[in-house]
Amino acid sequence: MNMNRMLGWLACCAFVCSIAAASPRKRLTKTQADQAVERIVGEWKDSERKRLDYVTTEQKLRVDTLVMPLHWQIFGAKPADGRSLYISLHGGGNAPAALNDSQWSNQTMLYQPKEGVYVCPRAPYNDWDMHFKPLLDRCYRALITYCVTHWDVNPDRVYIMGYSAGGDGVWRLAPRMADTWAAASMMAGHPGDVRLENLRNTPFSIWCGEWDAAYDRNRLAAERMAEMDSLQAADSEGYAHWGFLAKGKGHWMDRVDTVAVSWMARYTRNPYPSRVVWHQEAHQAPFFYWLKVRPQEVARHKEVRASYAGNTITVEASDYRHLTLCLNDRMMDLDRPVRVIFQGREVCNKRVRRSVSVIRRNLLERQDERFAFTVELEVKLW
Repeated sequence: MNMNRMLGWLACCAFVCSIAAASPRKRLTKTQADQAVERIVGEWKDSERKRLDYVTTEQKLRVDTLVMPLHWQIFGAKPADGRSLYISLHGGGNAPAALNDSQWSNQTMLYQPKEGVYVCPRAPYNDWDMHFKPLLDRCYRALITYCVTHWDVNPDRVYIMGYSAGGDGVWRLAPRMADTWAAASMMAGHPGDVRLENLRNTPFSIWCGEWDAAYDRNRLAAERMAEMDSLQAADSEGYAHWGFLAKGKGHWMDRVDTVAVSWMARYTRNPYPSRVVWHQEAHQAPFFYWLKVRPQEVARHKEVRASYAGNTITVEASDYRHLTLCLNDRMMDLDRPVRVIFQGREVCNKRVRRSVSVIRRNLLERQDERFAFTVELEVKLW
């Protein structure tokens, strides 16, 4: 660690320790918590900026054993609140590397947002599931962190899109990382057996050629459009979507799908939605929006449905015995007691404590400044 970085880190530690040590028996105030979040996030960004500096010159990202080459282009002037980020996944799949390379090259020119950083990652694999193998979630989070720290991207304006095999990736990544995206667009991909409930707060568009019958893409796209209609009909405040079967088009839609870029740009992520539906799929995670569960309880098809209003959190359904509620003062007044209701029964009603260690832990776990929560409240539901 160089001297400047060490001095900065020591200053941050001294600041944080002064907050915690000044009044060990008193609760951290909202102002103190806000100051701690700002300082900890700033230190994290400085550290990540240095760690990821190599990406700018090498134009590739390394995570564990994976190497992800990148191509990016910047469009438009930077807005006052930061740039948008479009992650665009190429076609190809279980094919020779040369074919996937050509599809990657094509993807770099396929879409042009009016504003933002347009990034095309070359998949580290040459397999049918090359965009959504489990380790790739870490790659996408690292890519977003790089763009936040080096291109001043707004973390609430990150979009994902993809064509063909890239569309396969979007079908999976949009629901399983729904708390990451401001919106998502799937072009000419195959949904497999993916579930869509997690898209409650993530606008999602489906594009497929009317004649794209290979692997039943057109039929399945139409079925999933109807499914999104049903989800929205049952929950009118969620599941924003747009479905489109391109008339007279096959697998290649002659770029009519490019309007999906401007459709996505209408949306900004709300990292603290008042209602969350979380369904675990083939690749599981221990956290989603403001919910967290014990890793040993995670399993495929487990589900949680929860909401909050004022200082009351209502858990409508949970397949988990223990549920951790991650909170901050943007969501509710943490100087007042927090009440938790599970299926009509009060399971908690108490004051909570803001904590520097909770801020740091959530930031490092989530790699997203919006999820540097100040409070964790674990409740036993059954």
